[in-house]
Amino acid sequence: MSVPADPRLILHEDELDAGLELMLLAEASLWAAVDQGLAEAGLGLGRSHWRAAFLLRRRPGIGVQELAHLTSLSKQAASRILVDLAGKGLVEKQAGDVDGRRRSAALTPEGLGFEGAISERLRGQLTRAYRTGGLDGVAGARAILSAMAGGRTRSPTPAGGRP
Repeated sequence: MSVPADPRLILHEDELDAGLELMLLAEASLWAAVDQGLAEAGLGLGRSHWRAAFLLRRRPGIGVQELAHLTSLSKQAASRILVDLAGKGLVEKQAGDVDGRRRSAALTPEGLGFEGAISERLRGQLTRAYRTGGLDGVAGARAILSAMAGGRTRSPTPAGGRP
């Protein structure tokens, strides 16, 4: 359900640039927290590994193609990330229910621990930011971020009809 645009909202280039600057600075702050968590984990993994683990926790059973779609990685890069995570014992891959060639992935208990330790840091940052923005700010932030995420908020349904 899309909300109609408010015709009174006229954004000038400077206002849009200020928004972009804030997004870039917020992104830098989030990635700094991820980097610190990755360093503490000591597994030699990078941001893409944590991002994949986060998405696997939120969307268990996704495969390479969906991970590539969600992250804008190539299929080869998404596959390599899953192989790396599996090699560290953080992910298990299994053949799909409908199509045995489609291999889905799920976090192991160790993978849940890896993902959760880093995500907890980010939830703390987000909690503080949401409290600053207030109730209306939370809804507004979600609407803006969802609109920016575009088609990534709903993943395509794989062949066989199982989301």
